[in-house]
Amino acid sequence: MADKKQNNRRNRNNDDDYNPRFRKMRKKVCPLCSDKNLVLDYKNGDQLRKFVSDKGKILPRRATGACAKHQRTITLAVKRARHIAVLPFTQN
Repeated sequence: MADKKQNNRRNRNNDDDYNPRFRKMRKKVCPLCSDKNLVLDYKNGDQLRKFVSDKGKILPRRATGACAKHQRTITLAVKRARHIAVLPFTQN
């Protein structure tokens, strides 16, 4: 009986695949695919700040939710914006 109680604590809803460390995450939708009117421009720093961390690093796909095609355009736009000094390379 004690073994069954302990099993229920570990195993929510008697699901054999339940693991509290690895929860299923909902797939993020690419912000550029979902909004067809949104055009990424390297001269628009405010728009690009959504894809850059507070330290100035480009956020990965898992954080932005962008598809591979748009992640490449985000990377290129951020690098161009850094080069023309619209975005800083690092934050102090």
